[in-house]
This record gives sequence, C-alpha cells and structure tokens, in this order.
Amino acid sequence: MESENVILTLAALAQSTRLDVFRLLVKHEPEGLPAGDIARELAVPHNTMSSHLGILSRARLVRSERRSRSIIYRAELDRLREVVTFLLRDCCGGHLDVCAPLVDALTPCCPPKETADG
Repeated sequence: MESENVILTLAALAQSTRLDVFRLLVKHEPEGLPAGDIARELAVPHNTMSSHLGILSRARLVRSERRSRSIIYRAELDRLREVVTFLLRDCCGGHLDVCAPLVDALTPCCPPKETADG
C-alpha cells in the first residue's frame, strides 16, 4: 500500500462527522444503511452528508449500492484492515516486540458471538 492511499484514508476519518458515519456503518454491517437514515441518525443535512459520504467513498472506506430508490452505504472493513495492517507492518519494521502490545490490545476487542448451538 502506498503512503498516499494511507494518508487519504486517515484524512477521511480525521473529521468528526465522517468518523461518526464510519462508526455507524460498522454497527450496521452487513446490511448497511440508506443515505437518508445516516443523515437523520447523525442530524446532518442531506447535502452535507452527501459530501461526507463522497469523501469516504473516494477513500474507499464506504461503498454504495442502489436498491430501488435508495442508495445503501456499507463500511469497507477490508480497507480499514489494509490500512491498519500497513501501519503495523511498516511502522514496526518487522520488530515483533514493538507491535506485540498493540496486537494484544486489539485481540480482545471483538470476541466472537456465541451461537445458539453453544
């Protein structure tokens, strides 16, 4: 991954409304949310939300698909994973001792959901 792509991604998230949009979409994975619902949920005017969604789309942090008359937005978790992985590999420079505490801190954040079977 090139540095310019990482900068574009991080810059898109470095604004409070866009970060809120991304966090909201992550919570609504995998079904996503219509653009109007995102704007209402975050109390942002539709035209302003459209600009924010455009910036997140150009940074490849969200994707959209048309369903009937709505445009549904979903978080691009693979893009976030690419950026975080790049930062870990690039910044740690192959020194496991540098990255191990960060990896350890990330591991328990999202325990697997229990299934009805067990």
